[in-house]
Amino acid sequence: MASPVSITPQQLARRVGLPDAPPILDVRTEEDAAADPRLIPAALRRDHRDMAGWASGFAGRQVVVACRRGLKLSEGVAAWLRHEGAAAEVLEGGTEAWAAAGLPMLRAAAIPPRDARGRTVWVTRARPKVDRSACPWLIRRFVDPDAVFLFVAAAEVAAVAERFAATPFDIEGVRFSHRGPRCSFDTMLEEFGLSTPALERLALLVRGADTARPELAPECAGLLAASLGLSRLHRGDLRQLEAGLALYDAFHLWCRDAMGEAHDWPGPGGR
Repeated sequence: MASPVSITPQQLARRVGLPDAPPILDVRTEEDAAADPRLIPAALRRDHRDMAGWASGFAGRQVVVACRRGLKLSEGVAAWLRHEGAAAEVLEGGTEAWAAAGLPMLRAAAIPPRDARGRTVWVTRARPKVDRSACPWLIRRFVDPDAVFLFVAAAEVAAVAERFAATPFDIEGVRFSHRGPRCSFDTMLEEFGLSTPALERLALLVRGADTARPELAPECAGLLAASLGLSRLHRGDLRQLEAGLALYDAFHLWCRDAMGEAHDWPGPGGR
């Protein structure tokens, strides 16, 4: 029987990737996680045995708890989180139901090592525009909501990556970069095992805008124009990145929900 405070995989899938998506806590046992090491996108691994030490950090927030089948572990953790002031829901059927529904699963082995605070740290060239905004958007929304991004001079990316234990991206000769005609965003989708119709469509737009191929889709030119405009509007890389995240939120939702919608004025009946 489903928990009275629960959410279905399909309901949660509509929220994954949104800027206000709830934290998803994967509380599977080590044995269950080893049997299927994939994660629900953006999920955080937490040990239920240590929750007295971390549960209070979610006070005042909406949280979704997932174990293998959505039973005792999820129920117990969610109840404890509610005791600490969180609005905690249980994922019905757990990670097994999510996977069985054909929803995207994140390849956990592809996630870089985390720092002492549990965050992934990334480094790339300064002045992000298309790919160097799209990749952080993908990471923040589908891999690690707390990821840290360092923007440095192009010549210093490799050295900063080594000194600060950061993962370089969108430069030559690294794992997360261009491969043939495909850009770094495509590479990340492949490496992380993320594939939805919306993300694949968005990847096409990023590819066209980032590699001077606007003919790939009509929207490529608009994405490039908006990206170049943001680079002139914001002097600071982090301010520009925050604006870019909002831009990709909008393009992702268009790819997911609004591609068939048209707009004209005046519409039918003069409205």
